[in-house]
Amino acid sequence: MQNLKVIYEDNHIIIVEKKTNIPSQADNTGDIDMLEIIKQYIKEKYNKPGNVYLGLVHRLDRPVGGVMVFAKTSKAASRLSNQVREKIFKKKYLAVVDGEIKNKSGTLENYLYKDARNNISKVVNKDKKNSKFAKLDYEVLKYNEIKNLSLVKINLHTGRHHQIRVQLSNFGHSIFGDQKYGTRGRGKQIALWAYELSIVHPITGKQLTFKDLPEPVGTWCILKNNYSSFDF
Repeated sequence: MQNLKVIYEDNHIIIVEKKTNIPSQADNTGDIDMLEIIKQYIKEKYNKPGNVYLGLVHRLDRPVGGVMVFAKTSKAASRLSNQVREKIFKKKYLAVVDGEIKNKSGTLENYLYKDARNNISKVVNKDKKNSKFAKLDYEVLKYNEIKNLSLVKINLHTGRHHQIRVQLSNFGHSIFGDQKYGTRGRGKQIALWAYELSIVHPITGKQLTFKDLPEPVGTWCILKNNYSSFDF
C-alpha cells in the first residue's frame, strides 16, 4: 500500500493529502489513483472482506496536490455532492505565479469554454455556446523580486475545468511549472496546491475546515521560514 497522509477520518468521511501526479480516480494511464489507494488503506486498516465503498466527491487535476475529502458511505457521498452543487463546499489554493501582481488583491471573472478533445479550457466571450462563468478571488502573500515570482492565495467561487490555471494565465501571471498554460518552469512541477477545504459534516452538520500546506521545497521554497507570517 502506498504511503497515505490521513488528515481526518471517522465512520462517514476521510480527509487525505493527495500527492502530486496521482490521479484522483482511475484514468487511461492505468496508474494507481487516490480512490484505489484509500480503498486499500481502509481494507487493510479495518480488515474488511470484499469490496470497499468509497465515494469520489470532487477532483484535483493530476499534477496538483492538496487536501481532498472522500465519502465512506453512500449517504455521505450524496450529501457532500449536494454541498458542491449548492456551493457550501469551499476550496482554497496556493499558487506560485510568474511576475509581480500590481493589485495585491482582486477578483477575476471570465467565461470559459472547455475543449474536451484537447483537454484544455479557454477564456472566451460570454456569448460563445457552452461557455461557463468562472470567478475567483486572489490575494498576493509574497513577491520574490530575485526570482520574479509571486505567492498567491486563491478562493474559488466556481469550479470550472482548469479554472485557476486558465484565469491566471489570461491575467498575465501563469502558474510556474504549468505545462499547458504556463510561460515559465517548463518541465517542473506545477506550483498549485489545494491547501484548505471547508465542508459541513454530512451526518453531524458541524462546520469543518481542514488545512494541508505544501512542503517548502522546490518552487515552494518561496514559503520557507515564512509560514507563520502568512494569513492562512
